[in-house]
Amino acid sequence: MDILIITLRVLFGIFFAFAGIMHFIKPKTFNRFIPNFLPKLVVNYIAGFLELIIGVGLLINQTTTFAALAMFILMLVFLPIHIWDVFREKPAIGSKKIAIIRVPLQFLLLYIAYLIYTH
Repeated sequence: MDILIITLRVLFGIFFAFAGIMHFIKPKTFNRFIPNFLPKLVVNYIAGFLELIIGVGLLINQTTTFAALAMFILMLVFLPIHIWDVFREKPAIGSKKIAIIRVPLQFLLLYIAYLIYTH
């Protein structure tokens, strides 16, 4: 089980760090995922910063537990947005099918964060 957790930490550490950096490099890409009633640029930069910090945190042994908890909370916060996207006429993710698939994937991410946190 340890090798699985280490692999998950590294994979998701890299994934989250990359996603966080992309929020700063291509901020307009994420605009359609952010509801219109929120300040898009501010929310984008905050999400990017959090994802970057979580990603780096997953890669450092001393901060893994905190980063996994932060990952869990962030994925929980993103869940309503992904559910909202399913019911949009034109989902931000691109298609209804992908929007629908993304919701259970969000639960998988929550479970992975839980696994990392508890090990």
